[in-house]
Amino acid sequence: MNTRRASTLYYRTAETFALWIGLILLWQLLTSLFHAFFFPTPLEIAKELGRNWLSITALQHNALPSLFRIISGWGLASVFGIMLGVAIGLVRGLDAYFEPIIHFGRAISPPAALPIFLILFGIGDSMKILFIAFGVIWPILLNTVKGVQSIDSTQLNSARVYGIRGIRHLFYVILPAASPEIFAGLRISLALAFIMMVISEMISASGGIGYMILQSQANFDILSMWAGMVILGIGGILFNSLFLALEAYFLRWQRGSAGISA
Repeated sequence: MNTRRASTLYYRTAETFALWIGLILLWQLLTSLFHAFFFPTPLEIAKELGRNWLSITALQHNALPSLFRIISGWGLASVFGIMLGVAIGLVRGLDAYFEPIIHFGRAISPPAALPIFLILFGIGDSMKILFIAFGVIWPILLNTVKGVQSIDSTQLNSARVYGIRGIRHLFYVILPAASPEIFAGLRISLALAFIMMVISEMISASGGIGYMILQSQANFDILSMWAGMVILGIGGILFNSLFLALEAYFLRWQRGSAGISA
């Protein structure tokens, strides 16, 4: 069974890699034929990445600040979203009071709320981190509430019978049972965190990937602008791959349960 799974993973990886190579080659062919100013070739973008985006100075001034902000904002939203979601999901009737507030905050467009964050927290990293956290907390919160409320009552009753209460009940029963829904919310919020990070860095920033993309646009440096967008895309792929690996590790019990039930 493990050999079959490894073989399937190998072929899927090879197919995905081949698809990416094909798309890049098609992009190279089309942009080379039409010579459009606003659409540089992948080869030109790769040279720009090596020249101005992947140097030590550029990484320190742009990539590392963006990495710090996105991890801090997403991490802050994850902690508070899970904590509040567990509380709302466990306390009967509490969701009726919080649901209007949650949907109110969720409906506010983060770019529309950005001036409020600038007024309250200034233009430093704290504003950007809190802005990212505000924009991404809602999927985590809603999925956590849903996951906790959907726990089978048999599991809860069995835990009480065996004397599992308090903190042990939270960490050994509630969170593991709700973890598939929680991880789904975390994955959605991670993609949103990249968007929030770019938006926050395009306003009153002196460094970061979003800042550099905006500066490239203002200077009509199309090649550098495309290189910045490629950096964002590569970062998104790497973060998503790392998250999927962590999710597979923490939810490995779920695959085992599915195999036993099958």
